[in-house]
Amino acid sequence: MTFETQVTIIVGESGTGKSTLLEGIADLAGFDEAGGGKGYRLVDHSRALDKSGTLLGPALRAGWLPKLSDGWFFRAESFVSVARSLDVATLDVRAAPPDFLSASHGEGFLDFFKKRLRKRALYLLDEPEAALPPARQIEFMKFLRRMGKEAELQIVLATPSPLLMAYPGATLLRI
Repeated sequence: MTFETQVTIIVGESGTGKSTLLEGIADLAGFDEAGGGKGYRLVDHSRALDKSGTLLGPALRAGWLPKLSDGWFFRAESFVSVARSLDVATLDVRAAPPDFLSASHGEGFLDFFKKRLRKRALYLLDEPEAALPPARQIEFMKFLRRMGKEAELQIVLATPSPLLMAYPGATLLRI
């Protein structure tokens, strides 16, 4: 399996393994299976998460061209607990801590994406549309387009959303 376009969208019915595949890639990249990036193991989900992806990770082999050593694994199902941890973990007292939870759930998602998806990196997004109504899904796609023009991003997302599946130029992989 190769990811040759900037955005790859994994689609399939519930239970087919979309999220498990993303978890495996996240494990391979060194990201927290609960959501996060390298070094962001802020939340202990060890008893709450299915570990299928972590078991899949060692079976995968990656060839990154170019090597993207930074990034983030976004999971809609653990967003609230990861966002709370990020709010608390901000150590720079000069900067205001991120606040992804004071607005609506969907606005928190969009704010998170706008603050985290800003640089050359690998971004794994598991159901990023979960809290986004259709108009916000379109706004999210416009944001991805802008970011794709500004930074060298590799985005792999899993979704059942027909709107996100229509992302221009994306590769669709059906499981």
